[in-house]
Amino acid sequence: MQLWPALDLRNGRCVRLVRGDFAEETAFGDPVELALGYLDAGADRVHVVDLDAARTGRPVNRKVIGRIAATGLLVQAGGGVRSKGAAEALFDEGVARVIVGTAAVEQPGLLASLAERWPGAVVAGLDHRNVASQDGRIMRELAVRGWTEGSGRELLEVVAQLAELPLAGIVVTSISRDGTGAGPDLDGLRSVLRLTSPPVIAAGGVGGTADLRRLAALQVGERRLDGVIAGRAILSGSVELDAALRTVAGGG
Repeated sequence: MQLWPALDLRNGRCVRLVRGDFAEETAFGDPVELALGYLDAGADRVHVVDLDAARTGRPVNRKVIGRIAATGLLVQAGGGVRSKGAAEALFDEGVARVIVGTAAVEQPGLLASLAERWPGAVVAGLDHRNVASQDGRIMRELAVRGWTEGSGRELLEVVAQLAELPLAGIVVTSISRDGTGAGPDLDGLRSVLRLTSPPVIAAGGVGGTADLRRLAALQVGERRLDGVIAGRAILSGSVELDAALRTVAGGG
């Protein structure tokens, strides 16, 4: 399982939100300096989201993403990728993987065409929160446009449609847990592993190395998680990056 330290960008700074709420923002400084610190600590990759672009579609932080890619880290980046041109612009900045979120839910044809154009380099970002459905059951509803709107579509419904695409992976984020350190949504991740074939990367709720161990041990048949994204836990010092890297590699 690979560890992806996370950098969320807003107005050129690295920030973290709680449950996707822009009113609950904590700033952590210069994202390029943080990326260099990750590199020094032994990381070889980073997960980057342009929060401004995710909300509005405008690539406010694209050049910052390019500077992060120039550090030598393998960059997986997204936020506002709703056209071929937006994806191409990120690849031109040097990122290795482009994340498609809102368009993965609302424009499945676009996601398919991007995956076919750049096989093994496009990631579907599926961000969900628990809501009550009309029949009273709890559903994992996918959110769009920087988590500001519900889509009305359920996580597993969309996951099932991605099985045959040549994706680099699927990032599954539990918004209800994101930034809280309350632990990952293990049941939801098991359901995703059971249903699809592309690599699955977990995000949301990681609070420490115990959560990383639980994710590394998660298995459904022969399927395991390909990676885990950790943001606030690393940025706040709740878990040291070198310890987190050892844990996911099986040495912690």
